[in-house]
Amino acid sequence: MKNLKIVLLGYMGSGKSTVGRIVANHLNIKFLDLDDYIEEGEAMSIASIFETKGEIYFRKKEIEYLNKVFSNKDSFVLSLGGGTPCFGTNMALINEKTANSFYLNVGINELTDRLMKEKSHRPMISHLEDDKLTEFIGMHLFERSYFYNQAHQKVKINNNTPTEIAEMIVNKLV
Repeated sequence: MKNLKIVLLGYMGSGKSTVGRIVANHLNIKFLDLDDYIEEGEAMSIASIFETKGEIYFRKKEIEYLNKVFSNKDSFVLSLGGGTPCFGTNMALINEKTANSFYLNVGINELTDRLMKEKSHRPMISHLEDDKLTEFIGMHLFERSYFYNQAHQKVKINNNTPTEIAEMIVNKLV
């Protein structure tokens, strides 16, 4: 599998990074997390970028770094930020550069369960009252589903383990 580029997208908490590492390890290729890549390149955390430079700056940098990742000739598994596919022409770029984009489709209730446990570490939801989280996720998923559903493959997740999800992805590679 020469020059294999696999992109995982989906809502925060869907397991993109965890599953991506397993897929990359299984295929013996590099794993990249776009948020980590941006943090390294900008020498600051995503939260700090949003706080000091704003979302517009971050989204411009996100596009720049996404293009930089795709200019890499090596094979890789790339985990996107939850919002990455929803801005600019990012989704078109992703689908132009690879035939292996995967939407990790996790249900609202499972996402709520997962994110409730890590709410304090997620700036986008840390301010929400617990009883508002499900509604917030549902609304956000509705807004983003147009972009997520443009992925080449959808992986419906029903309490599967990360290893099971990784196997589903490897079995669907083109």
